[in-house]
Amino acid sequence: MRDADLSILVIDENAIRAQIIEEGLRAAGHVRVSVVREIQGVARTIERVSPDVIVIDLENPNRDMLESMFLLSRSVQRPIAMFVDRSDRAAIEAAVEAGVSAYVVDGLKQERVKPILDMAISRFNAFSRMARELEEARTELENRKTVDRAKAILMKSRGLSEEAAYRLLRTTAMNQNRKIADIAQSLVMAAGLLEG
Repeated sequence: MRDADLSILVIDENAIRAQIIEEGLRAAGHVRVSVVREIQGVARTIERVSPDVIVIDLENPNRDMLESMFLLSRSVQRPIAMFVDRSDRAAIEAAVEAGVSAYVVDGLKQERVKPILDMAISRFNAFSRMARELEEARTELENRKTVDRAKAILMKSRGLSEEAAYRLLRTTAMNQNRKIADIAQSLVMAAGLLEG
């Protein structure tokens, strides 16, 4: 996706600061920029606008405001760049934990907006890719455990070798046009019902 095609939502209660961000984005070639100056009800605005990237500028964020922004960050699954004037270690850690892609303290300058936005998008994409790969690895591990349990059931109930039990699972899966893990899961569930 080209930069100009990105839909960017700027959330800032301060009109002057919002204008700095908006001008920085437009100067960098972004044309789809929306500015919201009301933080209350911002979740509905995000749902309505459906931006690709969110830029949040909080002049003097209090704990409650930061917490609500971090909760928002966790739920929207989009790159978020957050500018704040002051911060402490706990707020930075909370931002990272919440998945804020870029957390910038005292760095709101028009020429910095574009590089920070680019970094936020890159970090978000890298994090999303790692999370997806981790989930795939977990699923694969679970599938292997299920297949191993199914093989053990077949080995015990039919007196098969491990190799023969696996072949039977594979053949059944091919005949039913299903995945081996699905056949194994059905077998493990059925065996659990018979034992119970």
